[in-house]
Amino acid sequence: MKKGLIFVLFALVSIVSYSQISWNAKVGMNMSNYTGDMDTDMKIGFNVGVGMEYQFSDMWSIQPSLMLTQKGAKIKEDGETMKFNPMYLEIPVLAAARFAVADNQNIVVKAGPYFAFGVAGKVKVGDDKADFFGDGDDQFGGKRFDCGIGVGVAYEIGKFFVGLDGEFGFTNVVDFKSDGVSNPKNMNFSIGVGYKF
Repeated sequence: MKKGLIFVLFALVSIVSYSQISWNAKVGMNMSNYTGDMDTDMKIGFNVGVGMEYQFSDMWSIQPSLMLTQKGAKIKEDGETMKFNPMYLEIPVLAAARFAVADNQNIVVKAGPYFAFGVAGKVKVGDDKADFFGDGDDQFGGKRFDCGIGVGVAYEIGKFFVGLDGEFGFTNVVDFKSDGVSNPKNMNFSIGVGYKF
């Protein structure tokens, strides 16, 4: 039993210390909205998470992450503002190309799919609130699963980086039953900073 535990610990340490794998932590500001026929405005949110990078070469790598991200939009009607504030646990898996621009400085261009699951969130109209996800009487009816395509560019200086990312959802945020009304999808742009370990 002890030998097996020692082997597992040794394997984990070997993987983490392997030069082609690195880890990072990042935080950023979201500027989200919905596509479709809804006349919505951009809403500010946040994102925070951790990521891993596996480098196949000096240029090519894959960058999966685990993010907690707040998306949504807002609508102004008759002097009142309706705010959609869904929060998702999101896994982007991006392929990245790194281009050296100076000593220890790089530009990284990346693209790939993302997958998300709604974990919390409210719809607010004045002082009234309803749960964003679910189909009950006091719920908005938002769909928990989301997926789409993500693109981005980052500038690395040593272990620090700043990035600009965009996400374009493929799935409906909510299914409207009305004919001639297209169902909204998530669209999000973010700017963030991070540190590589």
